Amino acid sequence: MTVRADDVAQCYVDNDWLCGQYLSDYRPELTDATVQHLWITVVSVLVGLAVAIPLALLARRNPTVESLVVGGTTIIYTIPSLALFSLLLPFTGLSATTVIIGLALYSLTILVRNVLAGLRSVPPDVVESARGVGYSDARLLTRVELPLALPVIMAGLRVATVSTVALVTVGSIVSYGGLGNLLLSGFNRNFKAQILAASVLCVLLAIAFDLLLVALQRALTPWTRHAG
Repeated sequence: MTVRADDVAQCYVDNDWLCGQYLSDYRPELTDATVQHLWITVVSVLVGLAVAIPLALLARRNPTVESLVVGGTTIIYTIPSLALFSLLLPFTGLSATTVIIGLALYSLTILVRNVLAGLRSVPPDVVESARGVGYSDARLLTRVELPLALPVIMAGLRVATVSTVALVTVGSIVSYGGLGNLLLSGFNRNFKAQILAASVLCVLLAIAFDLLLVALQRALTPWTRHAG
């Protein structure tokens, strides 16, 4: 038993990539970082989606507005995260709000395009039939267009969510980067076990979110399972 304990402790001395003792000793830090990563991802994507849907609805009514919206969200996506966070700092300070707003803005370029594509994938004859039986614009949108557009919207949501999981790590520059905080600390100290553990957890989070959204899409669109 003593030999085994010495062998485990040796992974710190050797700075091994694989170190079981690290997972035990740093479990609270790993848990806290993972939880922070989770909620920042979820809130950022939900805020992005809440903004993307109205923007897409506005954009589809006018080609000029569409160009402005799509072009504007694309320009935002090209802004380096360090510069974007710096622009937000005077208003939001060193807080999670800075990271959430930045990531929500980054998600818009994917979400707006997919919401637009989804709405345009709705067959025109279905829309005309709904109008023919007296559906109002609001009812047409919520009962016909959005449900039929959901598969395309969910595809964009999956991409945006997985991208956001990766981008949350950049929030470490303002100390709200979830697992990115551990990555930054690990790189600064050349702590290989911490770098590997945080990296693997990021990948697992991305996979878990993607699988969850696939399951959600299947639950919300049962008709697609029987297509063809």
